[in-house]
Amino acid sequence: MSKLKEMQTPIFWAEGHPGPLSAEGWQVKLGGLVEKPLILTYEEILALPKSIADARLTSVSGWSVRGRWGGVRLGELLALAQPRPEATHVRFTSYREVYTTCIPLDVASKEHTLLAYEFDGEALDADYGGPLRIFCPYLWGYKSAKSVVAITLEDHSIPGYWEMRGYPDDAQITPRQVLDVNTRRQRRIPPAGSGLRPGGEVVEFLD
Repeated sequence: MSKLKEMQTPIFWAEGHPGPLSAEGWQVKLGGLVEKPLILTYEEILALPKSIADARLTSVSGWSVRGRWGGVRLGELLALAQPRPEATHVRFTSYREVYTTCIPLDVASKEHTLLAYEFDGEALDADYGGPLRIFCPYLWGYKSAKSVVAITLEDHSIPGYWEMRGYPDDAQITPRQVLDVNTRRQRRIPPAGSGLRPGGEVVEFLD
C-alpha cells in the first residue's frame, strides 16, 4: 500500500477512475508553441535531472497533503522544447483526453512545479495520478492534472474540465479550513502574501 493511501489521502478522478495504468510504454507529447516538439517516454523523463519539492498538494474540495514530491521541474522540461516568445500558458491533457487544464507559463516555471512521478520515494500509481502527473503547489489541485499524456504551449488560457464547469481559471488558493491529511486535523489556510504563504504556496497553517 502506498504512503498516500496509508494516510487516507482522498482519491478523486472527476472523469472516472481509469483503472491501473502502466508506466511501460507511457509517453508525454510536448508541443504547441514550441520550436522543438518532443515525445518523451517515461524512462526518458526518469533519466532527466530529478528535483524534490517538499510541498503541499491542496484541493479545493477541502484537504491538503504534504510530502516529498519527486520529478522533473516543469520549467526545465519545457526548455527542452524551446517555447516560442508568444507562449503564455501551458495546457495539460490527461489520459483518455477528457480532462484538461491550463496554468500560466510563469507558474509552470516556478521551482516547485513538477512533472512528478513519485511521492516520498514511491512511484505514483493511477489512484494519485501516476505514472506522471503535474504537481503545482501554488494553485488549487485541479490544476495539477493527473496521468498526463500531453503538455501544450498556448498563447492564451483554454478552459478545461473544471473551468468549463464554473471553477475559476486562476485557481488561486484562498484562506479557508481544510483537512490536513498528514495530521488528520482541520486547519486554516492563511492569506496569500503573508509570511506563511510565500508565492501563494501553502507552507504553514494558522493553527
